[in-house]
Amino acid sequence: MEAQVTQLASLSQKDKVSAYLSLLSQTLSRPDLSSAPADIHVIVDSAVNEASAGLVVGRQVLAELVKNIESGAIKDHDLRKQVVQDTLAILERAASYEEQVNSLRFQLADLLEAEEEWSEAAHALMGISFDGPTSLLNELKFRVYIRIVRLLLEEEDSVQAETYYNRAASLSNSTSDKETLLQFRLCQARISDYARKFLEAAMRYHELSWVAEIDEEERKHILQVAVTCAVLAPAGPNRSRVLASLYRDERSAELPTYNILSKMFLDHILRPAEVKSFEETLRPHQLAKIAISSNDQLASAVDDDELDPSASTRRGPSTVLDRAVMEHNLLASSKIYNNITFRGLGALLDLTPGAAETMARKMIEQGRLKGHIDQVDKLIWFEGAKEEDDAQGKAGGLGDVEQVTEDTGSPFTKRWDMQIRMTAANVESIVQHLADKNLLQPVPVGAQTV
Repeated sequence: MEAQVTQLASLSQKDKVSAYLSLLSQTLSRPDLSSAPADIHVIVDSAVNEASAGLVVGRQVLAELVKNIESGAIKDHDLRKQVVQDTLAILERAASYEEQVNSLRFQLADLLEAEEEWSEAAHALMGISFDGPTSLLNELKFRVYIRIVRLLLEEEDSVQAETYYNRAASLSNSTSDKETLLQFRLCQARISDYARKFLEAAMRYHELSWVAEIDEEERKHILQVAVTCAVLAPAGPNRSRVLASLYRDERSAELPTYNILSKMFLDHILRPAEVKSFEETLRPHQLAKIAISSNDQLASAVDDDELDPSASTRRGPSTVLDRAVMEHNLLASSKIYNNITFRGLGALLDLTPGAAETMARKMIEQGRLKGHIDQVDKLIWFEGAKEEDDAQGKAGGLGDVEQVTEDTGSPFTKRWDMQIRMTAANVESIVQHLADKNLLQPVPVGAQTV
């Protein structure tokens, strides 16, 4: 092949183009293409780097090669990959071939993606240079950035993926293609998931699970990921709203994670066996280790000298799941108890008393738990939820009703009275709703009921 290429140097510039193309065509039309990569290397290297060939010849040869690769002239996957990589290596030393280089990079990314070499495929796309009309350029950039993000997330390289996601976000208005925008929204949810912004990720996944354009099985999988993220989110009112939305979704009952979803929504305490079963469904980034700050370690060691030998010696959660379960169980205990000792809470959460107090203090400070801490008596007092108060006067559609509360002088009696009022108001609301739907049948006067 080298001898044949050398003979082309004596041809006129006009004849060189057809001669190079003919030589390339002969090479690609052979029955046995095992030696084709080496011959194509010689042809491309000569057309691009030989001064006698010129820019026109180089572009024509590269354009024809790209066209043949795209049309499947080289059937064997490994041979095609070898030709593309070799050609790109030659073009690294040459300029003025951006269009052909971009086409080859797209080809290489496709080949590497088929091999599940996610990171290498992403890096192939990162080398693409953009040049052309602004509107078309922005749309192309957006598509390429989204594809890079998807590939990097498959490799679980969330840090670099977020960099390219931010670039894509600034170009999200450049296209109206539904498929591309759906991919962008999915990347948005996955970035939040990998960044451990589980509450935000759960909301985004749940929204996507309703998109009709997505395959039904894929929507079911997205819904399951939404439940997983909601379970891992920090306990508190915001998570409770997301859990309520997922729990009321009829499709959730078919998910394998429905049991833990229902327990969290109903504020039931989670048991180790249930947590272990759920843990097996998590991905590596959702089981990330978390470090305990030096301040928390110091605070959790306060009562070490008073510890029962059989008590837990853990000073804090070790994983994201661990923390989510402990915070949930703490919140659930606030629905059961009026108060609890540090030691009792530590036994419930499998923590030292000091670590249990630290967790409760943080949740109270952040507004995710209502209560106060008595460090003298070593008690945590839980306060009743006040959110329902506004709804008490609206049962049965009566609108705002002035409520008069008798001062009994006892906080526990007040709380009991409030629970009775809430139950009565909820019953009245249900009856009114049934009446509005004409689902109640009047009972004749004097009729006997069994």
